[in-house]
Amino acid sequence: MEALLKTPVRELHVPIPVRMDDGTVRTFPGYRVQHNDARGPAKGGIRFHPGVTIDEIRGLAALMTWKCALYRLPLGGAKGGVICNPKELSKGELERLSRAFIREIAGFIGPDRDIAAPDVGTNAQTMAWMMDEYSKIVGRTTFGVVTGKPVGLGGSAGRDDATARGGWYIVEEAARDIGMDLGIAAVAIQGFGNVGGNAALLAGPLYGCRVVAVSDSSGGVMNRDGLDIPKLMDHKKRTGSVKNSGLGEEITNSQLFGLDVEILIPAALENAITADNVDTIRARVIAEFANGPITAEADDHLRSRGVPVIPDFLCNAGGVVSIVF
Repeated sequence: MEALLKTPVRELHVPIPVRMDDGTVRTFPGYRVQHNDARGPAKGGIRFHPGVTIDEIRGLAALMTWKCALYRLPLGGAKGGVICNPKELSKGELERLSRAFIREIAGFIGPDRDIAAPDVGTNAQTMAWMMDEYSKIVGRTTFGVVTGKPVGLGGSAGRDDATARGGWYIVEEAARDIGMDLGIAAVAIQGFGNVGGNAALLAGPLYGCRVVAVSDSSGGVMNRDGLDIPKLMDHKKRTGSVKNSGLGEEITNSQLFGLDVEILIPAALENAITADNVDTIRARVIAEFANGPITAEADDHLRSRGVPVIPDFLCNAGGVVSIVF
């Protein structure tokens, strides 16, 4: 059984030709991996990112298997990805890429076989395009082929902040176990996209936590008295970055990891905490809102120091749970 679970049951590699706005055609490599479907249809997000690799997608698909099994959901694990930089593509190019990817994998997915969802670089709009394209191919409206759609297209209310909200519920239980008072806890969050941004927004209203630092791919900001998260989110929407917000001291991602806080939340990409920076960690608890943010070597080091790490497949399952219940 162990040998079986080390290998995906199916994987698909596809070239995705897309006509760009300037009339040229670019081909983007794409992948869809179904790790396991013993419990039901495979389930997992589709990632648009320049760092996508097939090994990454395989690993993320496996994490979805463990996540769904842990929460006893009638679903298996899958993941998809396209090697691209969505920040460099126009809206029209993103739509054509999304639809072209679905055309390539349409025979591989479906509501009773493999259900996609948003991930890094994709969102509700992406899912709407993909659902529409799949529906054209099969000749009927098929809302269930993807989750994370707009509510008007059959999406789940509350899905936008479900991953972050679910993560906080798990942190609440962990804090109770170790005797931590969340009402006076300082929090640092690496990543300020959908998951990290919503984690920051919910920290105060849910538990009274003080978010003292956040960062994104371009840098970070810190305010020991607590950041004004709604204002910071408005700044991010306007400028695309948390930098130059005027709401606190500018810091780097490396500096954020070394802050003396009660809770550190990695909420961006994999392998953020490694052997190279694990010695700088001063947080009392680390909650993996991202998938695989800590390498195995760094995880062993944190364990030897007695730093609790709440694992990703427990901590960030709110999104998939929300579409089942």
